[in-house]
Amino acid sequence: MVNITYRQVADYMIPNLRLSPEESAVRLGKWGMLYKDYLQKHNPVLFSTLLTQGILYQHCAEIDTQAQQMFTTIVAQMIKTENITEHLKAQNQLEWVHRMNSIQERANEIVCNELIYV
Repeated sequence: MVNITYRQVADYMIPNLRLSPEESAVRLGKWGMLYKDYLQKHNPVLFSTLLTQGILYQHCAEIDTQAQQMFTTIVAQMIKTENITEHLKAQNQLEWVHRMNSIQERANEIVCNELIYV
């Protein structure tokens, strides 16, 4: 159970929320930050609940880990499916870069739609 104290600002009681030492030690990556921002803007009830329970950053870190694993897996599968090889890289570097960027953008979109913006 989290013990929350409040301060009065005009006619409102504002909670004094501080990160626990465990929470402040958590570092979020790209996906965790995207998820946290999405929750804050589009699901403020869940955001506030996780924040007051002291598990917001831990939850976002779990999403970050899952999203990074999913992104890596999708990129690897697309590279194999589309036959993008080191031979292509050696022969036509510009084409290789173009195709790799395309794969990363598609994988990014998939991860965002499946894990982040839900």
